Amino acid sequence: MSWALDNQVAGGGFREVNDLTKATTRESVGDLVRAGFPEAKANLVANYTGQLWALRERIAVGDIVVLPMKMTGQIAIGKVVGGYQYLSDPDPERRHVRPVQWLRTDVPRTAIKQDLLYTLGAFLTICEVSRNDGAWRMAKVLESGHDPGARPTLGKAAPVAPDVPQAGDVEADASPAVDVERYARDRITSTVIEHYAGHKLEHLAAAVLTAEGFTCTVTKASSDGGVDVFAGRGPFGLDSPRLVVQVKSDANPVGVDVVQKLQGALGSHGADQALLVAWGGINGNARALLINQHFRIRVWDADDLIDAVCRNYLQLPDELRAELPLKQVWVLVEEETP
Repeated sequence: MSWALDNQVAGGGFREVNDLTKATTRESVGDLVRAGFPEAKANLVANYTGQLWALRERIAVGDIVVLPMKMTGQIAIGKVVGGYQYLSDPDPERRHVRPVQWLRTDVPRTAIKQDLLYTLGAFLTICEVSRNDGAWRMAKVLESGHDPGARPTLGKAAPVAPDVPQAGDVEADASPAVDVERYARDRITSTVIEHYAGHKLEHLAAAVLTAEGFTCTVTKASSDGGVDVFAGRGPFGLDSPRLVVQVKSDANPVGVDVVQKLQGALGSHGADQALLVAWGGINGNARALLINQHFRIRVWDADDLIDAVCRNYLQLPDELRAELPLKQVWVLVEEETP
């Protein structure tokens, strides 16, 4: 996905399918898909044909493109600036593309409301986000970094979790499936920030660190001096490693000023290490500032904190588990094959 951002394109995949430049109809795209997947079932051919026809023809110059990035948990948003291209890249997974100007590359998932996240969780590589006023809302996210929700003038909103997410139905026969793991993670994330926004998120971070063997002290909200939690080993929390922890519950990525303040607290309190819990992650400038701080400062975004909650869940206080009731579920992974 970083390749797509670095090269200002969207698309890729479908390595078995040849150049679509001369395929000017949906039927001709389907012929190329069948040639690439001669043993494929009809529904798979229809699915891939719908996606590639959208990439080849239905997506228009000026349309907004959304790219969920699995490695960082953030979302990139851009605008299409050119027609379909078949690249000569040696990697066959990087040939079917559209030129894109990526305008925002660090939108946290926490900035987008649950129903729209559900649509973005469809397994289709290429799908249209139109449900629940999705196109307008993504344009607003591009402008402001926040999802305002569906406009009330559109009538009654669709349920948050429909039985099958209708990601605009790229084609009637391209049925999106649900990324169950991502959907469950987003539901947990949404519930956590509903219950622990503001100063309460500091107590959640302290509970997680306590479960991991630290003795923690949460500072008063009005006079924290840039430190929300002190954590250390030993019965009094005085033994190494000693941590200073700053917690930010804002959905927006935090910037250089927060990192610099934490760096100052790290020195002034004689701590060994620092932890920045930034619900919305950090921006590019803050990330650059931390390049040489790998062994001194660690950053947890929303996904990292949720990971820590899940791995320590049984050791968390009873009252916290009552507020956040979770259970482990095993799901069979089914991959459709040609």
